[in-house]
Amino acid sequence: MADNRWLKDLNHDPDLVRLAGDDVDELIKSTREELDYADRIMRSGRPQEPEYHAPQSYRQEVFQPKIPDIYADWTQEEEEPEEPIQPPKKRLAAGWRVLIYVLSVVAASVLLAFAGWHCADDVMALTKPDRSVSITVGENDTMDDIVDTLKANDLIDLPWLFRFYCWFSDAEEKIVPGTYELNNVYDYHALVSGMSGNSNRITRTVTIPEGYSCDQIFTMLEQEGVCRAEDLYEAAANSQFSYDFLHGLPYGKKNRLEGYLFPDTYEFYSVKSEKDNSNINWTWPDGAVGDDPERVLEKFLDNFQRKFTEEMQASIDTLNQKLTAQMEANGFSSEEIAAGQMDLHKIVIVASLIEKETASVAESSLISSVIYNRLCSKDYPLLQIDATVLYALGEHKETLTAEDLMVDSPYNTRRYPGLPVGPIANPGLASIQAALNPEDTDYFFYALDTDGTHHFSETNQEHEQFLAQLENDAE
Repeated sequence: MADNRWLKDLNHDPDLVRLAGDDVDELIKSTREELDYADRIMRSGRPQEPEYHAPQSYRQEVFQPKIPDIYADWTQEEEEPEEPIQPPKKRLAAGWRVLIYVLSVVAASVLLAFAGWHCADDVMALTKPDRSVSITVGENDTMDDIVDTLKANDLIDLPWLFRFYCWFSDAEEKIVPGTYELNNVYDYHALVSGMSGNSNRITRTVTIPEGYSCDQIFTMLEQEGVCRAEDLYEAAANSQFSYDFLHGLPYGKKNRLEGYLFPDTYEFYSVKSEKDNSNINWTWPDGAVGDDPERVLEKFLDNFQRKFTEEMQASIDTLNQKLTAQMEANGFSSEEIAAGQMDLHKIVIVASLIEKETASVAESSLISSVIYNRLCSKDYPLLQIDATVLYALGEHKETLTAEDLMVDSPYNTRRYPGLPVGPIANPGLASIQAALNPEDTDYFFYALDTDGTHHFSETNQEHEQFLAQLENDAE
């Protein structure tokens, strides 16, 4: 019998003993049957049909040994398929690579330098041309509106950068509404400063002619881009001005300041530059801000206060003494004399009449004498000055009709005796001086001659003869 000690040794193999489970037992049993079969053949000397019957489980399933966890590390990991070896890529020579790198760095540096220079040029206006530009910051303009205006007038190139500067410097709190004269050479700081006060606002020189009414002055100031007429009317009627000569004048009337807007040459803030003289079909720009109405009117009133000196105020007392004597001689009562005393407001009314009636300064005091002679006369209680009729009508007419002459208005001196209720114009200094210092004459009449001056008469008969002569000469 064959030596089966190896089988015993196999069964006592310490490594294989550790293998447990039905699969290992089946394997050993099958192996023993194979060995027995081989032994019988060797004994009989002829092959016999094997009577081997494999376990059903062995025939049905492929043996899959279960290896204890202790030998888990002995298992071989499944080898991943190797990636195909790619042929090496062709690379540029080292010199070319260095050149391309250097050129890339140079190009990036140039682009950054150009961008930096462009930003610096816009912020500091390094290369911009010397060009003045007028812009208007409206009352309701936002920061975006202002930036758009600056960009549209080529004062800035980079709106986003100017917005950042304004945010960083709190410029929105510094900029105030108005019309400003700016320049392309202004840097960002100068642009903001130029819109933050009155230093760069457009100014316009305006000359007010002597004898202009408030209506004419306000219309002129609107055409000059200083203020809207409606704003001036509102300020004149309702603003409280601290001037003694305005004391007692009622509020609410648009011509409240008539007579006190001293005619002179002034400089105002305006929405129009000095070069812009277009008054035909000119309209006030939307959102434009010129000068402040009260400030404008105060300029006129300050000037009147300076021009009407203390000496002129003292002259009123001298004039009253003269008029009192004249009225006493003409039979006026003490009440009538008291009512006829002159004050500053009445002087301004007389001066406005002189201003509208005088053809030249040389005859101003003569016109003044006619006015005072009638005020102190019971024979000619009406001044009959046509300029007061025109003021009452509110329009200028070359020829007055009979109906015009009888217009019912406290300004109409052809219908109501004494002085009109208020000044009819803003007189100049010469007319004020003439109102304070009338000539000593006996004139009660005057009429315009063909040479543009006035002819004065003492009696109505002389006056009518002169008018008849004018008619004959005209024929």
